[in-house]
Amino acid sequence: MLEHYLSVGQKQMRCGYTTGTCAAGAARAAAEALLTGSFPAQVVVETPAGIAVTLEPEALDRGTDWASCGVRKDAGDDCDVTDGALIVATVTRTSGGILIDGGRGVGRVTRPGLNQPVGAAAINSGPRKMIEEQLRQALQGYDGGLQAVISVPEGEKLAAKTFNPRLGIEGGISILGSTGIVRPMSRQALVDTTRAEMKVHRAEGVADLLMAPGNYGAAFARETLGLDMDRAVQCSNYIGDALDSAVNLGFTSVLLIGHMGKLCKLAAGITDTHSHTADGRREVFVTHAALCGGDRELLQNLYKSATTDAAMDLLAQAGLVQPVMASMAKAVGETLKHRAGSMNAQAIFFSQSSNIVAMTDGAKALLEKHRNNGQLTMDNGQ
Repeated sequence: MLEHYLSVGQKQMRCGYTTGTCAAGAARAAAEALLTGSFPAQVVVETPAGIAVTLEPEALDRGTDWASCGVRKDAGDDCDVTDGALIVATVTRTSGGILIDGGRGVGRVTRPGLNQPVGAAAINSGPRKMIEEQLRQALQGYDGGLQAVISVPEGEKLAAKTFNPRLGIEGGISILGSTGIVRPMSRQALVDTTRAEMKVHRAEGVADLLMAPGNYGAAFARETLGLDMDRAVQCSNYIGDALDSAVNLGFTSVLLIGHMGKLCKLAAGITDTHSHTADGRREVFVTHAALCGGDRELLQNLYKSATTDAAMDLLAQAGLVQPVMASMAKAVGETLKHRAGSMNAQAIFFSQSSNIVAMTDGAKALLEKHRNNGQLTMDNGQ
């Protein structure tokens, strides 16, 4: 077990190691067994993060010209669907060079824009380098080369719980991990996943992107607004990072659709909407109600509101829903403009009653564009 900890909020949480680290360790152990005739009890993989991970191979097996073993994934305190999965490497000798491929339970890339080309095993470049390095170290003093085939017995079942089907990776999980270390509750992992999905859409020529923070916004966009969400992305709380990626990837526009309780934070310039990072919802409502002439009693009640839907009820009683929402939408638009620059970024937010409560100035035009797919900008993704 890896004894490396990070401070997350007020807790000390244990790091784990990635499927890429497991694959590299399994490949090293299998290579040593093939070349020497015996499996090592442990292997040590020096990860790109500079942290050495000691691994204990299991599921040991070998024949006259091959050897295989597995290393079990340890995600530490992170909520990872691949935690406990067995990552297996089967190694054979070749006439020269290092070859790496995926077997059963490792996905195949079927769409452009991902880390590996179409048709390749979904073993990202970082893990490939780690596996290659371990095989080269095992080969020292021996002639010829080695091939490692990485497989995951439960990979196809696990993949259904990941973003792989949406990314166009079929048949299993991806072997991932640029640093080799799993950091608990990793913000960067979510940001990277969103960017990877965006790259796929961009490579397919999508220029006008639909975006929702999560399932709630995506369901509203699909069921109430009638939008096709097959080419949409979910950005979780990291709206600012998603906008940055959209700009960097060259999208023409982004239409963000989400619940008032999350998107109202944008009116305060907050683009990481996780409650642990910032709230500000009641301050936003109080500020814009005051700007629209709300009296002291209303402002006090808004400040005490437990939810944004309760605040909306108070605004309705005061007859201020429309002006306050318009004021708030203008502020949200300013935040989006500031973050997205020349890219057209707009937002639609809705309430618990499943009604649109506000739009930024250009959101209606983008909404109609998405409703009529023939008007969407499509290009070659360059």
